[in-house]
Amino acid sequence: MAFAFQRFIRTRTIFKRGYATLSYKEELEAAGKHAAETMPLWKKISFLVAFPAIIFSTVNAYYKETKHHKEHPHPPEFRPYPHLRIRSKPFPWGDGNHTLFHSPHVNALPEGYEESHN
Repeated sequence: MAFAFQRFIRTRTIFKRGYATLSYKEELEAAGKHAAETMPLWKKISFLVAFPAIIFSTVNAYYKETKHHKEHPHPPEFRPYPHLRIRSKPFPWGDGNHTLFHSPHVNALPEGYEESHN
């Protein structure tokens, strides 16, 4: 009973001060106003921070991959480990032995690389 009375007093105080919850329409209008106010900020952040970061990351990855390829032009020596490249059934495309995105220079088959890497 005491809890109900305290709740009644709190609710009455909130309504008296005007802090009652907004209606759905008022909340929607407030959210729209907030979005309109903050949109220019996020637009600036996107153009001045996000896009340059993406471009920098792309250039950096390309540079590092080019440098790595110059230092290590050949894939590592093939070792036929029994737990790798297991084919329990053939793939449903091609000859059944190549993966869907197979690259003969990078991906080895169970028997070894397709190309000679001299």
